[in-house]
Amino acid sequence: MKTSEAAPLRARAEIDLAALRANVRALRAHAPGAQLMAVVKADAYGHGALPCARAALAAGARWLGTATPEEALALRAAGIPGRIMCWLWTPGGPWREAVEADLDLGVSGLWALREVTDAARAAGVPARVQLKADTGLGRNGCSPADWPELVAEALRAEAAGLLRITGLWSHLACADEPGHPSVVPQLARFREMVGYAEERGVRPEVRHIANSPAVLTLPDSHFDLVRTGIAMYGLSPSPELGAPADFGLRPVMTLAASLALVKHVPGGHGVSYGHHYVTPGDTTLGLVPLGYADGIPRHASGAGPVLVGGKWRTVAGRVAMDQFVVDLGGDEPPVGSEAVLFGPGDRGEPTAEDWAQAAGTIAYEIVTRIGTRVPRVHVNVNAEREA
Repeated sequence: MKTSEAAPLRARAEIDLAALRANVRALRAHAPGAQLMAVVKADAYGHGALPCARAALAAGARWLGTATPEEALALRAAGIPGRIMCWLWTPGGPWREAVEADLDLGVSGLWALREVTDAARAAGVPARVQLKADTGLGRNGCSPADWPELVAEALRAEAAGLLRITGLWSHLACADEPGHPSVVPQLARFREMVGYAEERGVRPEVRHIANSPAVLTLPDSHFDLVRTGIAMYGLSPSPELGAPADFGLRPVMTLAASLALVKHVPGGHGVSYGHHYVTPGDTTLGLVPLGYADGIPRHASGAGPVLVGGKWRTVAGRVAMDQFVVDLGGDEPPVGSEAVLFGPGDRGEPTAEDWAQAAGTIAYEIVTRIGTRVPRVHVNVNAEREA
């Protein structure tokens, strides 16, 4: 049952937590031998971190993951129990707070290891540390040349009772590109770097490298734990891999708005800034009260699809800061009628992938960029009656 009904709103992002729970169960079935980490960074990819974290745990996720320590600390402060990992640190970060909150802390270099060790000493409790290896992504993570020194210093700190090395991990660069030649070498390098650490005495609880596309298509990458981000929210990590339904997934977010105005205009009427769209004849225009300040990509001007009155319409002219226009082709839906920008697609509405194609980007960006002016309306909050 829905726990809250959407009030008449300018716009809303409806978040179906039943779909999210079903997605988590489907992803667990894709990696039955591994624990599942539900990644809820960036406010759960725009879906609302706290309700999504609770739903994922209810569906069997064993871990939660965030990028920043502030995101992880907020979950803990809200009463979320269990294992929470964060990995994007800068010097002077809230190390002691994170240690005292019993978070798992990703460490990619000696500077970070030394800061977390100092924090653990000050807190009087050992830190939970996961050493990250750069196996080829070239982003965060310790390079193979520096790995021996990082492992050695971490083991000394562990022997001194200042930390516990709970994990060894890495991240794939091109798992979303089927057959990419980087994948096999990355997995081989990960095994080598894990093997080196274990030979010297590291006893990790978990080893992990698989992201959403790897969970779906690379069983050799699953190890002890898999990290599911975009797939948990029902979006495919890559159209080349397949549509969400191909993997038993359902999009979680539906973005809709209420038409703010419907009016008749003659042919030859310019629409929005720059008059990049001019009406080809007498028509009706509908005003959708969402714009790039709400996260609607300006790059989708003239291309973004919207369902109004059971028909697909297209953004007419430029997306402005707070609004955009659709050409209704003479139709006259009442003011206040629903305009659906994207959703699961089973009511004929566009999907986030359709908007990604229109904007020349990826579906990750479409959902994550929806701004705070758009309220999240979480439905199907309770899991009773679910199989």
